This record gives sequence, C-alpha cells and structure tokens, in this order.
Amino acid sequence: MILITGHVILTPEHGERMIAFGAEHSARSRGEPGCLAQHCHIDAVPRQAGDGSAYECLTFVEEWESVDAVRAHFALPASRAFVADMRALSPQPPAIRIYAAEDITAKLMG
Repeated sequence: MILITGHVILTPEHGERMIAFGAEHSARSRGEPGCLAQHCHIDAVPRQAGDGSAYECLTFVEEWESVDAVRAHFALPASRAFVADMRALSPQPPAIRIYAAEDITAKLMG
C-alpha cells in the first residue's frame, strides 16, 4: 500500500475556498482506480509559526493500492490543477510525503 500525507496552510482570506477545493479533490480521488481511502481534514490544533503566530492547515491522508495508481492520480489534469490552485492561495507550497506502507494492525492488535 502507498500512504500519502500532506498539508497546506489555510489563509483567512482564502480558507473557505481552499477547504472547498480540498473536499472536491478528496471526493473526486475516491472514485479513481486504486484509491483505497482519501481524507481531507482541518487540523484541530493550530500550528505555530517561527514568529509565534498560529495558523491552520488543511491535512490530507490518502491510501493507494500501488505506485502506478498514485502516478495515474498525479497525472490527471484535475490533480495538477488542484495543486496549482492550492499553491496560488497559500503562503507556502503544499507539503507532501509518500510512503510504502504495510498494514500491521493484526500483528499489534491480534
């Protein structure tokens, strides 16, 4: 399984629009081949900037069947447009991390 985590800083002037974009992107992604899960959340606890100010983030957690499914997802015009829109509205580019993951729930909980 491929696990993707990411976040983008929400701004007061664009926050509602960014949340709508995130929700649309997640809903669209859930219908793609190989998408096991796609979640979009607003962080419950604001993060602290270096200057001590607080800011909110929109956080994404995704699960995909394979690297090929992720590549196909990133190649879609809608996915590229989503990232471009978020870059334009946020003071920093979206952060993203991609992991090869193994579900070990049964080993730990069983």
